[in-house]
Amino acid sequence: MTERAAIFDEIVTSRHSLRAFLPQQVDAKTLATIFNVAQRAPSNCNSQPWVVHVVSGAKLETLRREMPERFAAGNFSMDFPYDGVYQGVYKERQYGAAQALYDAAGIAREDKAKRNAQFMRNFTFFDAPHVAFLFLPEPFGLREAADLGMYAQTLMLALTAHGLGSCPQTALGFQADFVREQLGIDASNKLVFGISFGYPNPDDPVNACLTDRAALPDAVNFHS
Repeated sequence: MTERAAIFDEIVTSRHSLRAFLPQQVDAKTLATIFNVAQRAPSNCNSQPWVVHVVSGAKLETLRREMPERFAAGNFSMDFPYDGVYQGVYKERQYGAAQALYDAAGIAREDKAKRNAQFMRNFTFFDAPHVAFLFLPEPFGLREAADLGMYAQTLMLALTAHGLGSCPQTALGFQADFVREQLGIDASNKLVFGISFGYPNPDDPVNACLTDRAALPDAVNFHS
């Protein structure tokens, strides 16, 4: 294995979703470097169908304060339906991931109050100092959403390479109208999800949460 391959392997395998961050902000130069690298993500016909809004500082604190209250009051809106149903092995993987998180956070699975409190931390961005909201402009759909996913992975790997952590959050798409309103974003840009990011909190045990991956034969088929 070359040194370059070893570095890449380490970056990919060390990236995982973090749910506890330090308050220290990332400097503007580093942010620009990371997001410039993410722009190299592939896309169909080089269309680059993503619009990204990175929020920090006072504006982020407003979202952090108001989003939990709005969600708890039943005020939410979504640009894309959240109606997928996991069955079979996919349900088993979902269950295993949830259990790994609860174990790391020290929450008994039957403790619904603490489980709900952990979920609500999505809307305070797990104390992260930055969040990136990822949008698709109209009229893009499934094909372009795949491009957006490739962008998100490229971004999270770049964050990891710079010593930062991240957490992609579908839950941040549950208040699409409110996010657009607060950031002055046109309604033609549809919110898919958000990514909270910053410096990991090394003292919080929740960041030790690691999820399994399927064995290679369960996911990849080779033909010759």
